[in-house]
Amino acid sequence: MQETKELNALFTLIDDPDEEVYATVYDKIVALGKPVIPNLEHLWETTPDEYAQERIEMIIHRLHFTDLLADFTEWSNSAYHDLLFGTLLVSKFQYPDLQTSPVIQEIEKIRRNIWLELNNFLTPLEQANVLTSIVYNYYNLKASEVSYTNPDDFFLHKVLSCKKGNPLINGILYQILCDQLDINARIINIPKQCIIAFYHSDYDHATFEGHPQDQIHFFVDATNGQAFTHADIENYFKRIAVHPTPNFFKPLSHKRVVQQLLEEISKCFDAPKDLYKKEELNELIQLLD
Repeated sequence: MQETKELNALFTLIDDPDEEVYATVYDKIVALGKPVIPNLEHLWETTPDEYAQERIEMIIHRLHFTDLLADFTEWSNSAYHDLLFGTLLVSKFQYPDLQTSPVIQEIEKIRRNIWLELNNFLTPLEQANVLTSIVYNYYNLKASEVSYTNPDDFFLHKVLSCKKGNPLINGILYQILCDQLDINARIINIPKQCIIAFYHSDYDHATFEGHPQDQIHFFVDATNGQAFTHADIENYFKRIAVHPTPNFFKPLSHKRVVQQLLEEISKCFDAPKDLYKKEELNELIQLLD
């Protein structure tokens, strides 16, 4: 954006100690939109005052967030909620300049390796074994414990670059691959676990009226790709003293999966200096309700 007297005047007031003055300046700069970001970045580079730099960073972040909010609104209102696209939007919360093409290309390479090993004669369990072999052995994806000290553990592009993620993001990657390979496997709502259910090929949760568990062949743990039987899941519910209702076995919608990912990331921003990020994430969570 071209420098103007009004813009320069606003920039000189960014470090004003009066909060009301700063609030007015903040609102006016944000109203200018993303074109003002290069000017703000130049101002940040030429400003020695750390307090002013922090304020500039917050304004830049808000400008990016406003743009992200519009993208999330469009995704939420679309007829089909592509899980890969929604997950990459989550990454853009922390990495607004993320180039998504390399991420998509990396997933396509994994998908193609799996596709080459599949054929129409494989049973669902054999399909799952191929997925596990490629993703966890050949590609060497590892699992990490859920930790809220580092939000990078929840961002798909970071998981792909370091080949290590927590169960939720690993499960999302697994389901993205299943979606792309037309395998009827989805994340379900098992408490404190990220479990993927392999459904019968003709199962449609929108029209099926019986117990969804009856339509599941077996389960896969997103941590390491290990397959579980119905008896294994029933024993797990007994250990945690929870009655397994049908709702636990219904596939989570893509919107709910992305919402769950946002909920988990928000737990990484409990420090007072990060509360504005927590509030923004809650705004995105509510948007997907």
